[in-house]
Amino acid sequence: MTSRIMHYPESLLTGFDGRLAAALHLATTAGDSTLEYFQTDRFAVERKGDNSPVTIADKNAERLVRERLAQQFPNDAILGEEFGTQAGSTEFEWIVDPIDGTKSFIGGVPMYSTLLALVHQGKVLAGAIYIPPLREMIFAVQGRGAWWSYAGKPAERAQVSTRDLAHGMFVTTQFDSFRKRGAETGLAKLEQASFVTRTWGDGYGYLLVATGRAEVMVDPIANPWDLASVQIVIDEAGGRFSSWQGKPTYSDGDGIGSNGVVHAQVLSFLAKP
Repeated sequence: MTSRIMHYPESLLTGFDGRLAAALHLATTAGDSTLEYFQTDRFAVERKGDNSPVTIADKNAERLVRERLAQQFPNDAILGEEFGTQAGSTEFEWIVDPIDGTKSFIGGVPMYSTLLALVHQGKVLAGAIYIPPLREMIFAVQGRGAWWSYAGKPAERAQVSTRDLAHGMFVTTQFDSFRKRGAETGLAKLEQASFVTRTWGDGYGYLLVATGRAEVMVDPIANPWDLASVQIVIDEAGGRFSSWQGKPTYSDGDGIGSNGVVHAQVLSFLAKP
């Protein structure tokens, strides 16, 4: 059940009645399905209730995940961005964001991601961040590390950097999200303290942190499907993930993923006066 383009250690994928291998396969398959529409004119952009965009690619990718889970693990719970919650009767829940970065997808920018997390008894057991156009995947399992594969190469252990902000990169998704929650001062402090700031956000930003290419990714406004998979990826890569209040949770509506070295400093910048 390993992907044709991802090569992961068998020991990473064993256990939990095949769910770990299924998580890697589902993230890859769902992500690849979006490429049918990427950089084409064969999709329309709809607006959801919160005015965020959605396309047929988002919906089809999530449907694919749900259909495969119905076949393999029909009693597991599912939470997805496009089709909500499906209750289950086991200790497992799947959390999926079929396209994290729909605006990038719509614009033909190849930095959107497919996010998938497997939660066991309320704790994230495994998580994937997959960048379909770049064929780049990071997959993490609790206690087994985070593993990064790109350009068809065998997966290798992912590791955060040890740089401080003065020598490092701060990434985020969209500056106006700071304004929407009244955190412009925190944004200004982060920019001033960092060597470079980039808006390579969404799942791609967290992947950069987990692979040592950025030092911190900040989400001012986020949902559980945006953060569940990245929490375990950052933690297993040796970094630290938390809410803006410093709690190790993906469900507080915001997130910080860092190399750990800069985390306390970032929290201090974002703290309310």
